[in-house]
This record gives sequence, structure tokens and C-alpha cells, in this order.
Amino acid sequence: MSVLPQPGPPRVLALAQLINSFGDGAFYVTSALYFTRVVGLSATEVGFGLTAGWAAGFLASVPLGALADRRGPKATAVVLALATAAAVGAFVFIGSFVAFVLAACVYASMQCGLSAARQALLAALVDQADRTATRAYLQSSTNAGLAVGAALGGLALYADTRGAYLAVFAMDVAGFLAAALLLLRLPPTPPGPARSKGEPRLAVLRDKPYALVSLLNLVMQLHIPMIGLAIPLWIVERTQAPSWTVSGLLVLNTVSVVLLQVRVARRVTSLTSASRTVRYAGVLLLASCGVFAFSAAGTGPWTAALILLGAAALQVLGEMMQASGAWEISFALAPDGKHGQYQGFFGSGFAVARMIGPLVLTTLVLSGGTLGWLVLGGAFLTAGLAMGPAVRWAAADRPLEADGPQVLVTARR
Repeated sequence: MSVLPQPGPPRVLALAQLINSFGDGAFYVTSALYFTRVVGLSATEVGFGLTAGWAAGFLASVPLGALADRRGPKATAVVLALATAAAVGAFVFIGSFVAFVLAACVYASMQCGLSAARQALLAALVDQADRTATRAYLQSSTNAGLAVGAALGGLALYADTRGAYLAVFAMDVAGFLAAALLLLRLPPTPPGPARSKGEPRLAVLRDKPYALVSLLNLVMQLHIPMIGLAIPLWIVERTQAPSWTVSGLLVLNTVSVVLLQVRVARRVTSLTSASRTVRYAGVLLLASCGVFAFSAAGTGPWTAALILLGAAALQVLGEMMQASGAWEISFALAPDGKHGQYQGFFGSGFAVARMIGPLVLTTLVLSGGTLGWLVLGGAFLTAGLAMGPAVRWAAADRPLEADGPQVLVTARR
């Protein structure tokens, strides 16, 4: 299956994501070692700097998304892509902890703002009925690029020289510059309508139903640090599975998203199907947590590896279903002309998951063992079950295109 959608704006958006993700994949697997081995920072300093960075990204998401609404998503996305390239380049010149924290804050803020602007751009150029499918293509192409980039980053890790690391940073900078050039090829996107008298500048911050939907999605997004951090540590410290299982599960996750995300997203065509898909995702993520816990039951290496692979299969299916439902919900509930700030708010859950997820998950899983896994799975299930009522509450407040024809619901705010 192709990772690129049909020609036109969707394909340009996907190509920009694909090219951008090559450098990102290499950057993600090498940056921590560059900061510790070349710059000379401690692991604790790197961890604090990245946490501070994602906290800044969380705070910047909505204002930068609102900027995309006011100035037009295309122009804003191009500027933020260039700004992110500059932020990555700044990492090359840092020589102290304070400089690293500042650079990390700028980098994460630009990344989060760019993500919001890109979603607003997608909403402006793609019909409502095709947005979730297009977003699935973007996710698929991103994962493909990250996988290739991670392999290239592995070569830099093997060389383990300052020059190799700097080549990775240069590749990431080039990726953002190339993405900006691709975005310039898109049709113009005018700014959203001016605010009406008395309307708050950041309306999303007063939208309680949307805030609840975003909070539930944040809980579901804890599967992001789960596959990248908690599960590898669990495998090494609590199971008898061979060490290659860690990379095997990551490969399974990446390949599954590349090949199947679009197919899964095609089943989501309305708020009703989106809520149902998120509910099923909660069930699958609970089941995966239970199977992960069972992998430490004292079985042999190969049996443990098979159990872990089964758990990872449940996890990635739940991940793809959660993402597909969340995209439909986030786009359908966002008012026209405000997709930047609404997508910025909804997408800020990713920054929060990156910020608090490692601490929460390692505490739950490594300290709590089986009970910790079940608590985590229960949180996934609860959020998945609650999404339907939360979406119905939000949909009752705004005009929507739902289940085919446009349905106008009388506003209550």
C-alpha cells in the first residue's frame, strides 16, 4: 500500500511530512548521545531540558495555532518550518546547560506550533469527508520516514564522532527547509474571519466540552511513551525474553502503522464511528496491558517473546484505532476558521505525553508490576468509554457535518 495519497494538496502535505521525518528519525535516535558525549551534559540535565522544552511546547501550541488562523495556515506553517530548522541548527552551537534548555524550549515550541499549523492547513485544503483519511496517509508517511531516518541515525551512532552527529543535525535542518519549500507549492489559504465583538482571542480555552475531549485523548496518548520507553525497560528488567525483542516490537509497531493506518482510518467516517473506534481502542489497549503483564510470568525466553509480540500487536492496533478516531473528532468539533487554535489545543496532549509520560509509565509499570499494568489499562479503557458521551456533549453545542448530511444543532453557549 502506498504511503502517499492522491495527487494534489494531500500528496504535497504527505511529501512534506515524509521528507521532514527522515531528519527527525535520525535526530531522535542520536540527539541524547550528542548532548551527553559531545556537549558534555549529564543524562539528568538532558532529561530536565527536554521536559522543560515540551512544557514550553504545550504552552505555545494554542497561541501559535491561533496565529495560523489569523495569518493563514500556509504562511504560518512555512515560517514555523523555517523557525524549527533554525532551532535544530542552534543545537550545534550550544555549550552549556542553560543554552541547551533555551534551545530545547524554542525547538519544542516551534515543533508544536508547526503541527497545529499543518493541521489547520489540512483542514483548509481538504474536504471534511476526506480529512481523517488524509491524516492517516500523513501518519503512515511520517512513520516510514522516521524508520528510514532512525536507520541513518544508527550509522551515526556506530561512527560515534562529532562529525557524524553534526551530519544528522544538518540532515534534520535540510528536512525542515525542504518541507517549507514543498508547502509553498500549496494553494493560498486566507486567514480566518475576524473575531466578532466580545469573542475571546483564544476561544478554545473556554470550550469546556472540547477541553474534556482533549483531556481524554491525552490519557489515550500515553501509549506513545509506552512503546518507546516503558515496554523496553519492562522487557529488559522483568522478562526472560531475548534482547532483540525490544527492536522487534518497535519494528512491528512502525511497519504496522505504515501498512495499515490508512486501512484502519477508512472505517472512521463520522463522529459516531469515531467514538466507537476510540472505545474499541480502549478495550484493545487494556488487553495489551494485561498481556504485557503476563509476559513476566516466569516463562522461557521464546515463550516470553511470543507473548510480547502478541501484546505489541494488540497495542499497535489500539494505537491506530485511537489515532483514527481522534483525528475525526478533533477536526469535526473545531469551528471553521479556528482550526489552528483548536488543533493546537488538541495536539498539545502529545507534548504533555512526552513530558510526563516517561515518569508516569515507568513508575506504574516498573514499580507497580502487574497491578501497574492493569491500572494503566484501566485508564485507557475509562478514557475510551468516556469519549462517546464527551463527544455528544461537544457536538450539542455547534453546527456539524455528521453522519453524511450537515446537521445543525442549536447552540447552547
